[in-house]
Amino acid sequence: MASITLTPSEKEIQTFVQQYEQALTPSKNPYIRYFFKLPQASVSIYTSGKVLLQGEVAERYASFFGYQVRPVASGQNFPMIGTDEVGNGSYFGGLAVVASFVTPDQHDFLRKLGVGDSKTLTDQKIRQLAPLLKERIQHQALLLSPSKYNEIIGERYNAVSVKVALHNQAIFLLLQKGVQPEKIVIDAFTSAQNYDKYLKNEANHFSNPVSLEEKAEGKYLAVAVSSIIARDLFLENLENMGRELGYQLPSGAGTASDKVASQILRAYGIQGLNFCAKLHFKNTEKAKKMLER
Repeated sequence: MASITLTPSEKEIQTFVQQYEQALTPSKNPYIRYFFKLPQASVSIYTSGKVLLQGEVAERYASFFGYQVRPVASGQNFPMIGTDEVGNGSYFGGLAVVASFVTPDQHDFLRKLGVGDSKTLTDQKIRQLAPLLKERIQHQALLLSPSKYNEIIGERYNAVSVKVALHNQAIFLLLQKGVQPEKIVIDAFTSAQNYDKYLKNEANHFSNPVSLEEKAEGKYLAVAVSSIIARDLFLENLENMGRELGYQLPSGAGTASDKVASQILRAYGIQGLNFCAKLHFKNTEKAKKMLER
């Protein structure tokens, strides 16, 4: 969790208070003038004039006061590949994996666009950013459709090994384009030991070492770019399949997914779900039971 202390001007403080007035929360600390509970961060403005920002996205709110995110010299101040996947936790839609190659001279461009952890960005913002990133950043995108996912899960792959295969293939294909990264980072979805175990089953290999790091999309711009492009690809696929079936397919795996799944099941049978959903999720059985009522 990031923790940042700043001493902005009174004018900057008042501007911040006005902008985030709805997030103002009472504080029992007599030395705190204003306390804000914001998405994934908190901001305390003290009577001394100091401002304390804490949380996963503290840097994002600190930038309001002119705070500059400092590049991690050992982490991303050189050419690197970062990968991320989207769709793993969603019943509807495929599995999108993207590998992106980012160089230090692109950092300013990315920061000015507001590239960061895609989980802090709205889907609307992601749809705006993705075309700009795809145009400027070398990347390799892969999309495993739900029908193909259903075909291979349980026979050749499990939910983890299929992601190992996709991340490895995206990196392999990007390296084939001639990029020369000094580091390759995968947003960790399993242990390095598990990754290496499943990697042995893959046909394509490369000699570059790979690091698996948790919450890498918030640490490395290359991973953040991949996260945004992957989310855009996933959303586009979801929209296209929904349009073809005549239903709005929700993201995630909640009760909204159960309801739509039961409607598709009634209209098209299990073949309809096989086309647009990951059948091994519990939502499939829930949708079947909804039809029985």
